[in-house]
Amino acid sequence: MPDIRPAAPPDIPAMSDLLLRAAHARAERQPGLWRVVPDADTTITATLLAALQDKAPSFRQQWLVAETGGRIVGLTHSILLPVPPIYAGRWGAPGLIMENSTIAPDAPRGLAQQLLKAAEDDLRAAGAQLLIGAAATGWPWAAEYAARGYAPLTLYYAREGLAAEPTDATVRQAAEGDLPGIVASSAQNRKILFDLDPFWEPHIEADPRFESWMRRSLTLTDRDMFVSAPGGRISGYAIAQPATALHVPAGHAAGGLGFIDDYFHTDFAVQDGLENGAAGATALLRAAEAALAARDNSAALVVCPAAWTAKRAHLQQAGYSAALSWHIKRPTPPPQA
Repeated sequence: MPDIRPAAPPDIPAMSDLLLRAAHARAERQPGLWRVVPDADTTITATLLAALQDKAPSFRQQWLVAETGGRIVGLTHSILLPVPPIYAGRWGAPGLIMENSTIAPDAPRGLAQQLLKAAEDDLRAAGAQLLIGAAATGWPWAAEYAARGYAPLTLYYAREGLAAEPTDATVRQAAEGDLPGIVASSAQNRKILFDLDPFWEPHIEADPRFESWMRRSLTLTDRDMFVSAPGGRISGYAIAQPATALHVPAGHAAGGLGFIDDYFHTDFAVQDGLENGAAGATALLRAAEAALAARDNSAALVVCPAAWTAKRAHLQQAGYSAALSWHIKRPTPPPQA
């Protein structure tokens, strides 16, 4: 039985080797999306060293390693995920098991399940009630999550080969005067999310909090905000911004990968099908892609709840395919009296 314990600095060389192997395996599946940085071994080592030596981290994270015969044969990486301020966060900060989880090719049978259980126990001890597991498409961890009772929650769709195409006349850069329409669209988006899954329960002050964040976002120079406004009335909005380390496993380049966040359009608001062939939504999406391309991004990620069938159909129609998935494990209901 492998010994599973918190990682320590002397484990870093073996951990780095495992993470580098995993990075190259992802790159073989999707080379345009998961580019391995030229100095990946150095970058991974520095990331691990910073995480294991930080005495006052800005968020709770944990690396666990599995050791057998004096050799590291697997690892997991988890964090307590802060709840975005527009959501109620009824269950507190979820525990997120990151895409970095991996095992050696010759690891003992059943090690993945043992590592996941250890990560779950660690996160619950840290206060997490909800557990989320992340996996890259084609990576075996999705099946490991399913075996432990997780269900798909969120899909991250990707498209490579972005181009700076001309913007449709119905789409334009957002301005301060668009904030009321963007907030109203967000409220519609949030209602759909909550109807799909109580995980997305909105905060009672979601509207003013979202409006405050959008007002600030208009001043940030690293992103572009767009509205779809045929006839002057806002029917959708999108924000094109840099990807973050939350969605980029160790060893890969965040540069060149953009993130289209807070993306909503009335074309995919109804689950029964796409309105107008999703022409308006596609024009909005292409404008966001063009903005990312203009900032030297060659690929984009777009978040989509797994249960939102209309939005998934739209993204697939627009040339996207699932690259990452988040899976949720909910608290066990207490026995009824």
